[in-house]
Amino acid sequence: MSRPLSDFAHPQQQASTGQPPADEYWQSAPADELIPHILERYHRRHREQLPELIRLARRVEQVHGEHPQCPNGLADHLSDIHQALESHMSKEEQILFPMLLRGEHSLSRGPISVMRFEHEQHGQSLDQLYALTDRITTPLHACNTWQTLYRGLAEFCQDLTQHIQLENEVLFVGPAAGEML
Repeated sequence: MSRPLSDFAHPQQQASTGQPPADEYWQSAPADELIPHILERYHRRHREQLPELIRLARRVEQVHGEHPQCPNGLADHLSDIHQALESHMSKEEQILFPMLLRGEHSLSRGPISVMRFEHEQHGQSLDQLYALTDRITTPLHACNTWQTLYRGLAEFCQDLTQHIQLENEVLFVGPAAGEML
């Protein structure tokens, strides 16, 4: 069952706008501009974020594993997210995005369905991340590493939500309906 993307937004982000923020220009940009933006702004950024978040999570778990609010299992969960997201982004980069740029819209419907399904799985992974971190709530008196980890997690969740929103609600809409971009 599909859920609105705002369900996956960080709570502070939702409270301020009710929706994940998205730059209005990209909401109507053509695919030949939107795809390079997604690659640079989101794919590159996720590849930077996740290794550092995994490192920080491992450190917090090693040092604070006995603390009742320690997000034990977070590093492994982030590693799983990293692996799934890398596979997903590679499929987009190698298969789907080139199809869209070549205007092969009827051929892109199957890959788009797969990407949408994987986006749902990414949403479920965010749900698990929120459960492990008490909705990314930093404990009172948390060390600098823990605070840095949670700031990074909030940014990652916001970025991933915006990334999925741009693809599902903008990039995939025309081709999924059989329209030309």
